[in-house]
Amino acid sequence: MFCDALRASRSFYLSREALHLPTVIIGRVCHSGIFRTMREVKVKGVSGLCTLDSDNESQILQSESASVSQRCSSPNVQSTPEIEKKYVHHVYDAIAPHFSSTRFAKWPKVANFLSSLPAGTLVLDAGCGNGKYLGFNPNCFSIGCDISAPLIKICADRGHEVLVADALVLPYRTGFGDAAISIAVLHHLSTESRRKKAIEELVRVVKKGGLVLITVWAVEQEDKALVSKWTPLTEKYGEEWIGPGSPRVRSPSSRTLESIPETEDRILGESVKHSNQSSVQTLQQMRSQNEGKTRASDDIKNTNNQQEYFVPWHLPYHRAEINGASACAVANGLAKKDDKKGAVVYNRYYHVFSEGELERLVSGMDDAVIVDRFFDKSNWCIVLEKTL
Repeated sequence: MFCDALRASRSFYLSREALHLPTVIIGRVCHSGIFRTMREVKVKGVSGLCTLDSDNESQILQSESASVSQRCSSPNVQSTPEIEKKYVHHVYDAIAPHFSSTRFAKWPKVANFLSSLPAGTLVLDAGCGNGKYLGFNPNCFSIGCDISAPLIKICADRGHEVLVADALVLPYRTGFGDAAISIAVLHHLSTESRRKKAIEELVRVVKKGGLVLITVWAVEQEDKALVSKWTPLTEKYGEEWIGPGSPRVRSPSSRTLESIPETEDRILGESVKHSNQSSVQTLQQMRSQNEGKTRASDDIKNTNNQQEYFVPWHLPYHRAEINGASACAVANGLAKKDDKKGAVVYNRYYHVFSEGELERLVSGMDDAVIVDRFFDKSNWCIVLEKTL
């Protein structure tokens, strides 16, 4: 088969037995059926891949459980926190077709990077989404992976070579590729250790001299009106952070921010009023003096330091899946109905990056150096070169 020859000639993937990972290959030739939703991917101490909703379609066989401790720095890093499962994985599985329909424009800087690669370059797109960058440079070989099975299905239907995989445990041979990209992925990881591990994996899978392009959403968003529709994470979401690899507590010095409602006609009204009231109450507990100017100054400072958000995705009623996923999400409190906009609203978790934060994550790495950094369309971006 074509995939067997390709695997032999370029050593794309390690075997599942050699790698000790649950790997699902889904491509033009290398998949055994169409599927709808992956509920969860486990990589240690559990059953590999969970059963998929198939509706009489082919199911992906469960792979054996195995330890990947040699590939992960700690159980906390490798275990997916609940907040990512609920507000990243489950959300993108539910909105995949609608999300894909909005993702077609190529970012100029990413396009320039891919276009600059020499003919014959093997490029890995980790977190490829709907595959809009796969095959962008026709002179390169491109393969992709993503944690969302529905998005991977979309890629496979378009003829791309893709697989379902966790960005923190990439199922590729060390040094197998010439270049790798991670576009708008790391900001969905909820801890610094997980974000750093994802970068280490990107560097691991490229050969010496290979380039890695990483982009993340920035705190410094150019569209302030857009940010006003985001919900800052506060103590009322604290229970969602508790779990393996999740932050246990917020910094004692960080002040609770009032959640910002999504409804546009309330953003400049009730939300400002309630936010100010909450700020006053908190500051009264923290300080004996509560002068108005001091409160206003602290409000601005803490808002600027906010980096954890829920960012809404509006799934129109007519695009909601007929299999009841959206209805189930609403019933479980993972989404809400907005009859005014005619949509089911999902919250996606984001950690937006401050200036220099991405560089600090790679500052301690001894096998890669930063060769370029830039700010593009409200994203912080770096290009790494593997040195060892």
